[in-house]
Amino acid sequence: MEVIKLKDDYIKLGQALKACGLAQSGVDAKFAIQDGLVKVNGKVELQRGKKLVHGDIVEFDGEKIEII
Repeated sequence: MEVIKLKDDYIKLGQALKACGLAQSGVDAKFAIQDGLVKVNGKVELQRGKKLVHGDIVEFDGEKIEII
């Protein structure tokens, strides 16, 4: 499981995918999210700008990201 430590109050979903290397670019992240391939806390998330906060879990392509 990848871990992202927040520097601010939140990180956007697309940025989190890029930060962990699960998306090569913002465009890749956008399409993965729009195609319903990304889950936040167990539910499909379709908003690229979804704000992730401490405790959120992102799932994509068999990988998990924990926001701390």
